[in-house]
Amino acid sequence: QVQLVESGGGLVQPGGSLRLSCTAYGFTLDSYNIGWFRQAPGKEREGISCIGGSDGDIGYLYGMSGRFTISRDNAKNTVYLQMNSLKPEDTAVYYCASFYGGRCRLIAREYDDWGQGTQVTVSS
Repeated sequence: QVQLVESGGGLVQPGGSLRLSCTAYGFTLDSYNIGWFRQAPGKEREGISCIGGSDGDIGYLYGMSGRFTISRDNAKNTVYLQMNSLKPEDTAVYYCASFYGGRCRLIAREYDDWGQGTQVTVSS
């Protein structure tokens, strides 16, 4: 059974950092494109970053690469999203998702499997 499990969310003050983890069960993550998305209340889900399975290519939502970094640990079958200099507007539920083949893009409908999400709240 294919499953993605996110962890690492929580409450952090503005300017703080969090590292989100996305661990895959039932498949080898390094063969798949993995994306991080977020959804704030009342807003559409948006793609933040993705890492390609076949080529390891990395993409970010415009303006995010300076604060967010995606990485993959194949030994742990886990993809990470390091988030620095967090702002209140980063508050959202963060999801990871996967799909096989092609190249990673930040288009939600291309992803087949999704995790349950982890809440990130940035507030003083």
